Amino acid sequence: MIERSKIRGGVKAILRRNMQLRRGETLLIITDVPTADEWRSQTPEKLEDMVKRNLLAKAIVEIAETEHPISDIVFQTYPSVGRHSAEPGRDVREHMAGSDVVLAVTTYSISHTDARKAATEAGSRVASMPGVLEYMFYPGGPMTADYQRIEFETFKLAENLTGARRVRIRTEAGTDLTLSLEGRRVQADTGLLTERGSWGNLPAGEAYAAPLEGSGEGSVVIEPGCFPGLKKEMGLVFRNGELVKVSGGGAVGAWLRGLLKHTEDREPYVSRRNLAEFGIGTNPNARRFDNILEAEKIRGTVHIAVGSNYHIGGQIKADLHQDFVIPLPKVEIDGRNVIVRGDCERELTIPSQGW
Repeated sequence: MIERSKIRGGVKAILRRNMQLRRGETLLIITDVPTADEWRSQTPEKLEDMVKRNLLAKAIVEIAETEHPISDIVFQTYPSVGRHSAEPGRDVREHMAGSDVVLAVTTYSISHTDARKAATEAGSRVASMPGVLEYMFYPGGPMTADYQRIEFETFKLAENLTGARRVRIRTEAGTDLTLSLEGRRVQADTGLLTERGSWGNLPAGEAYAAPLEGSGEGSVVIEPGCFPGLKKEMGLVFRNGELVKVSGGGAVGAWLRGLLKHTEDREPYVSRRNLAEFGIGTNPNARRFDNILEAEKIRGTVHIAVGSNYHIGGQIKADLHQDFVIPLPKVEIDGRNVIVRGDCERELTIPSQGW
């Protein structure tokens, strides 16, 4: 059961501080429920995770109804789409676009979808929360961080990264990847979604951009424990901005190879292989590596993604956007050290205490 007393403060905080829900506004809370096929094919652990998220969404609705009786609170469920960035359906899209504030308490991300884009273009303020868990709302959790500080540091980081001609990411585990951000705007996911048409993740805290298509070269090592269910090291090889090889990774590696199908040079597989995103985390309360939503916000971590970047300033539109987190990186921007083993350098003009 969801411990409402522990999450109440966090829910109140995001509605008032992060979303600034106002008198008379419509708040839509959506959640994706397991399909009949998923009940047959998924493990009990996966199904339990999804159902807990559905119950968390319901608890958020009940708290919102108590705390904001002057607002119109709407709860909508829809069938799981099975992967990040697949469209949730016309009915969900229409409800999102017709709401002032949307909390997407989902298992699969709606961030990189036309439904989210249509909603924000219509003026909705959207918080995408794929994989969100109850404890994130607890005191000291990533949902209750100091978002004014996160805003300052993330904007400063984005400012310093914008236009970087060459980014190099290395780790002791074996990652050595280069990419370019030339001509691309680095965006700040601050968690303060108070302006009309704003959107981002909750919990938040990252500076991110779509790398220049074709610029990604090198390899990435995803370490065990740094991706849900990953028990064996997984290697990713990029050439000309495309993920051309996935090695190891056990069951996770097999799943990813199935999504990409390197033997098939046709859609949707080609666009799914695109190096879609580069980001750096800035949330001091984020700690958990096996939850992608939280892990990519951990201060000083780096994450990349494959698939769609159309909705964040890139040119590739795909039915997939999958993130991978890299801990303890060394990051060089145009030959200048920005991060060394997860610690930000002072020359980036970001307060270094706590990094």
